[in-house]
Amino acid sequence: MLAEAEPATASVDTQPHESRRIGLLSQWYEPEPQTLPQVLARELANRAHSVRVLTGFPNYPLGRLFDGYRMSWRKDEVVSGVPVRRVALFPSHDGSRLGRLANYGTFAASASLWGTGWFKDVEALWVYNSPPTVGLPTWLIKARYRPRIVLHIMDLWPESLTVSGFGRSMVKSKWLERGLDMWLSKTYAMADSIACSSRRQIDLLVQRGVSRDKLSYAPLWVDETIFRPVPKDDALLATLGLTGKRVLLYAGALGEAQGLDVLLEACDRVQDTPAFHCVIAGSGIAEARLREEAADRRLPNITFLGRWPTRDMTRLMSIGDVHLVSLRADPLAEVAMPGKLPASLACGKPLIVAARGEAEAVVSRSGSGWTCQPGDPNQLEASIRSALQATDVELEKIGQSARAAYDSEFAVKIGVHRIESLLTRGTSVDGVAG
Repeated sequence: MLAEAEPATASVDTQPHESRRIGLLSQWYEPEPQTLPQVLARELANRAHSVRVLTGFPNYPLGRLFDGYRMSWRKDEVVSGVPVRRVALFPSHDGSRLGRLANYGTFAASASLWGTGWFKDVEALWVYNSPPTVGLPTWLIKARYRPRIVLHIMDLWPESLTVSGFGRSMVKSKWLERGLDMWLSKTYAMADSIACSSRRQIDLLVQRGVSRDKLSYAPLWVDETIFRPVPKDDALLATLGLTGKRVLLYAGALGEAQGLDVLLEACDRVQDTPAFHCVIAGSGIAEARLREEAADRRLPNITFLGRWPTRDMTRLMSIGDVHLVSLRADPLAEVAMPGKLPASLACGKPLIVAARGEAEAVVSRSGSGWTCQPGDPNQLEASIRSALQATDVELEKIGQSARAAYDSEFAVKIGVHRIESLLTRGTSVDGVAG
């Protein structure tokens, strides 16, 4: 179904704030493809704040150390002009529960042991609040140095364990569920402010007893130097043998949460349209299975590119006539804001959103594409065929609506200002939160 546009979100005052000493705590950071913390660091530094980052050794999404790094207890460096301390962790990002738990737990322990002193002078601390184990070093930093704490909620736990296919049996344990609830409740109580990446997260956290006064909407943004409208890269299309094709692009994580099996079914059904081709770029625990299924189906209209370098995403995003955002049908997915959505909006690309909740609502109110129910191959096929029938002029107009939606709600200047306002609210010269 093609969504109809509604009025854009009102503009936000983006006047600068007084300079502060600000810390950023995130398990993931540049050169890992998690652009949110590094863009925030860069923008806060550009606004004359003194910024430093505590993170782990880069290993996401492949679960192995990036070239040029050797594991040690800690390593201090300067990344893009920002002081960064990296602490040891167990590299892992696969289907292994023990491996993932070790990854999360070792970072939390190392950050607590070798990272807290990195923030002894900060007045405010922004925390990338996923996974919830980052609560441990956050508590210690708060107790020792009393900075103002802003948690930025990416995923809701413990539901994230189940939607990702990781730890379903674990959360069935009542004692573990109660333990996680207590841990999260104490973490939320310790925070001075909580920024939510979707509006529906706010409502859910209020239902869980979090004071609404603590909660603010601060959606995900992207690196606008990479994700931006550009002409199609004809050379890349030619290299891929896709010149003259109408391309549906999926670029992102290939995990269980994305529910991409339905995409293969829909592509199978659209084989009667030679002009159509689907490009899938990314990696994750479902990649091998998806490749195998596509090979078994003998689908000539799907190309897997594997993990695509972040620095080259501008070219890749340009070749998609329509971009796909997909999340498996799950209660948590209805309150999540997938990072793929603002990236495609920023590129000015029409979208097909096979998801419920927040992502569907954004596209519906902006008129930036088609929506369909997740897991329904009939609806996804219908959306693909509608996009194929659209003229180039019609797609261009829908793409303009997409970019307008990004500018009004997700732009860096808006999102960073919201976080900056939360970080600087009530801080004092000695760093004690007001």
